[in-house]
Amino acid sequence: MGNMSQHERKFKRRSMLYIPGNNPGMLQQGAVYGADGVLLDLEDAVALNQKDAARILVRHMLQNLDYSGCEVTVRINHLDTPFGRKDLEEMVPLQPDALRLPKVETVESLQETLKIIEQIEDEHGLPHDQMKVHAMIETALGVQNVYEIAGCSPRIDAISIGGQDLAADMQLVKSNDGIGIDYARKQIVMAAKARRIDVFDTVYVDVDDEEGLRDVTEYIKKLGFTGKAVINPRQVEIVNSVFTPTEAEIRKAVRVYKAFERNKKEGIGVFAVDGKMVDAPVVQRAIRVLEMADIELDTL
Repeated sequence: MGNMSQHERKFKRRSMLYIPGNNPGMLQQGAVYGADGVLLDLEDAVALNQKDAARILVRHMLQNLDYSGCEVTVRINHLDTPFGRKDLEEMVPLQPDALRLPKVETVESLQETLKIIEQIEDEHGLPHDQMKVHAMIETALGVQNVYEIAGCSPRIDAISIGGQDLAADMQLVKSNDGIGIDYARKQIVMAAKARRIDVFDTVYVDVDDEEGLRDVTEYIKKLGFTGKAVINPRQVEIVNSVFTPTEAEIRKAVRVYKAFERNKKEGIGVFAVDGKMVDAPVVQRAIRVLEMADIELDTL
């Protein structure tokens, strides 16, 4: 589909901090919290009577602030609401790094939204391949359609799960362990991997439960998530630390990559490092670790 691969993207995506669009203090300080990305929110974090004010404030911030290397994503309201179309008309011309679309359920509805985005870009003489689109999967129907959603346009370079809305749609009793949405998480990760795009986990709402956040983040990393959304700056460091390779992991990756380079010159594809077999998938994992650790391969 021509989607940006995980190795071509220009941002790390371990942590993405939601910032309410009507909170000028947090919007102004967004880049200092240490998150890889900021999610400027016009949707759930903003009360109905604050929607227009939030849109104006976010527009002003995008026009005047430099988020210093953070990926800047704006979550708009759904087009079924009175606010979604206006959000697109105001945000698309500013071309943030990405737009996050809530409650995507079908390819047809997503394509309609993409068509509107491109119409607005045409009106402003903007390209169709610069601003990316993230699709949020927040209902059972969205989970069932996620593979098609994830691959319906080259602009979609990430999908994410919205756990709170999904739990409500599935009529689940709220729980921090996430057992009720476990199948959905795995289905969404599988779709993202099949389409070679990134995938973000949902927020952890108990901001005082740091141990619980770490446990969940370690679990979703094992599932294959690229990163996790957070709702409080205090959560950023924990999520970043889980997704950042340890010294031992980096040293192992360096040994694997160096051994790969040596053996490649001799035409050997399978070899051993530390007594364990190494083949192409193991080398790819090692390269991913080195990328996450900001180690340039040509320096090894």
